[in-house]
Amino acid sequence: MKSNVNQETLSGLALGRSRAERLAETRALDAALRNDLKVLLVNGPELAMANSSTSANSLAYVMAQEVESVAYLGSFEGEHFAVCLDADVSAVASKHGFEWHSLRINGADLSDLDAGLATSAIALNNWHQAHTHCSLCGAATFISNSGWTRQCPQDGTEHYPRTDPAIIVAITNSEDKLLMARQAVWQPTHFSHVAGFVEPGETLEAAVVREAMEETGIKIDSVTYMGSQPWPFPSSLMLAFTATTSDNQITVDNDEIVEAYWYSRAELVAACKTGELRIPSKVSVARKLIEHWYGSELPDEWSRP
Repeated sequence: MKSNVNQETLSGLALGRSRAERLAETRALDAALRNDLKVLLVNGPELAMANSSTSANSLAYVMAQEVESVAYLGSFEGEHFAVCLDADVSAVASKHGFEWHSLRINGADLSDLDAGLATSAIALNNWHQAHTHCSLCGAATFISNSGWTRQCPQDGTEHYPRTDPAIIVAITNSEDKLLMARQAVWQPTHFSHVAGFVEPGETLEAAVVREAMEETGIKIDSVTYMGSQPWPFPSSLMLAFTATTSDNQITVDNDEIVEAYWYSRAELVAACKTGELRIPSKVSVARKLIEHWYGSELPDEWSRP
């Protein structure tokens, strides 16, 4: 198996954009800074946004005094941003008339600044909500380091937000056809690439080869790295690859993957036009890999939710 370094990685990844400086070396939130914080409200994968009738595709903020706990996100042009870590923010959002919108759906339409803040906010909030106790002794932990760690009062250990590396790979054969696969839990028209989590002690390239073989029975000949994008649903970093194969025989595992087919560009267009195939949304790196292979952007109406 050959591994290549790509000189032209994917650009414009929707959730890979960021303008704010994280200021990791000076994250301590003193009282003065806290008073000036602009705080995002998060509910799982959703963000509070301004009412669409007055300000479309714009994140909404409250002042820090309106919430209990926050995590610092960064600074941009003199403004400081944070995410609320309170377990229930519905009352605050309702008070301001905010609307809840999914980052999966709206992420590509946000500005570079908002996209970066929103991605970090959702990932960090998800971690805090799911890791309230020490994994060693079970004691309740408290927020530390301006929200970027939690600390155990019993044994003093620090706990850090987790990021799980996952590969996603666009596989093409000797005819330059693209492999598209459907997971068992997806609707019949929803197809995407082979993907999966990297296992302990495994290189990224090895994960690509293993996942392709496990899910579709395809033997990979070469692998090329294409880029990465945070995927905070809840804690992944998607590492994108392309791969080539001379092996056309597909054998799905019938566990994770129940269907997989080779598509030429004309076949992909025809299937999308009839609704037989729905491709990933434009917020995903999966969509960027398809469009990179296709050679241009594809219509939004072909996207799945």
